[in-house]
Amino acid sequence: MKILSVNAGSSSLKFQMYEMPEEKVLISGVFERIGLDNGMYTLKINGEKIKKEKDLKDHSVAVQTLIDELLDNKIIESLDEIKAVGHRLVHGGEKYAESVVIDQDVIKTVEELSDLAPLHNPANLIGVRTFMELIPNATQVGCFDTAFHQTMKPEAFLYPVPYEWYEKYGVRKYGFHGMSHNYIANRCAELLGKKDSKIVSCHIGNGGSLCAIKDGKSFDTSMGFTPNAGLMMGSRSGGIDATLIPYVMQKTGKSMEEVFNDLNKNSGFVGVSGISSDSRDIEDAIAEGNERAKLSQEIYVQKIVNYIARYFVELQGLDAIVFTAGVGENSKATRAEILDKLECLGVKYDKELNDFRGEERLISTPDSSIKVYVIPTDEEVMIARDTYRLANK
Repeated sequence: MKILSVNAGSSSLKFQMYEMPEEKVLISGVFERIGLDNGMYTLKINGEKIKKEKDLKDHSVAVQTLIDELLDNKIIESLDEIKAVGHRLVHGGEKYAESVVIDQDVIKTVEELSDLAPLHNPANLIGVRTFMELIPNATQVGCFDTAFHQTMKPEAFLYPVPYEWYEKYGVRKYGFHGMSHNYIANRCAELLGKKDSKIVSCHIGNGGSLCAIKDGKSFDTSMGFTPNAGLMMGSRSGGIDATLIPYVMQKTGKSMEEVFNDLNKNSGFVGVSGISSDSRDIEDAIAEGNERAKLSQEIYVQKIVNYIARYFVELQGLDAIVFTAGVGENSKATRAEILDKLECLGVKYDKELNDFRGEERLISTPDSSIKVYVIPTDEEVMIARDTYRLANK
């Protein structure tokens, strides 16, 4: 069965087509800079990468281009060969604790939750609607980033605010990157050789979150009511004192929307460094002696260390720390800086083993009290597995 696994972000669309249940990847790729100048996309077929430039004015154009490439490259002879499309949907609120077949009720709920994920839910739905229109016979499945975290207990997901805010308006911690953390939970348990494990999954990229995982389930996580909570990120502030918002509004004359835009798009690495939201640019600037770039990296590392230490206590010890996503998989410097600060917990790592990018590897030493892994995440295969299961019901 041919299944498309789709991960649509605010300005990107990643995809993989699988032959299931073998999980054989037939084609993969990413459309970038959707809605921006200099749109482009990259395809990978039989190990060969193909890059093309194209004006991608919105997600509909990206989806149509994807379908054209599937046909042109003979991945499919007809759209009827695509039996199901699995979509990453960022926010499912409390309603969805697992993936579901998408119908109009699901679409309506995701629309209603767009206030909680304004950068992602609308983009996700553009992809859903376009695929529904262009491939009407395929089963459409929604896989929610928030679903994995529905196992958190109230003491982990409730905020100490008036309780009716939760009852009436759903104010609570939801958590995100759930499919990535779920993949890490499963893969790390395999590597450890046991399911009853205590793991901290560090999904750190341009966006980032940590997840405390106990026995394969989410116990606590750093992102909250929206994705702009917890860690400092590429352009997001992460956790701040809420009183800053009216204070800055008063001082600057900015509207609430303008301040929220600053917190989501002009903070984090780019806000502190004044250079870029990309950690690679930050590392280059540090090498050139830029003090604000160095400061931004120090804040970033400290925030991550704080969460790992917190989850060590919450879980009463750890079996493993896992680095994943763009920074976690590729930045040996960031991994080293984090692990150096965790030496007091008995964490030890091999600097030579840490000198690599983008592959699965154990980097802790045999005498380390906690194993440290780098595991490339695979959200797309998690989407494909759930989509295959639901399409066969």
